[in-house]
Amino acid sequence: MSEIHKMRLDKWLWAARFYKTRSLATAEVNLGRVLVNGKGAKPARDVAVGDTILIRKHYPPITVTVVQLSQTRGPATVARTLYEEHPESILSREQAAEQRRLAPEPGRRRGMGRPTKRERRQIDRLKRFD
Repeated sequence: MSEIHKMRLDKWLWAARFYKTRSLATAEVNLGRVLVNGKGAKPARDVAVGDTILIRKHYPPITVTVVQLSQTRGPATVARTLYEEHPESILSREQAAEQRRLAPEPGRRRGMGRPTKRERRQIDRLKRFD
């Protein structure tokens, strides 16, 4: 981490490993899925240490505070040191994960829609006996 005071938003999102490529980070910022200090931003917007960034990549959104700046993309352990996630964000992500874990699996109810392969075989067996 060199002594830099500001850097481009899209480059920081890429270096912090929120997006796999810088062009993907740019596209997401352009779509309005990233807010800096509560306001919409452009990819070239400068971010500095202490800025709050809201990333609506998944539900619920992730809120982080910039702790360090880095011009290069390093391993995930180093990238994790570039930001600090807010406690409310961590809590909401954990609650959403728990809800997904407890939710019933999506799928079709028995007897609704097109029969499965197993149901099709059962139907064929019944038709043979008639």
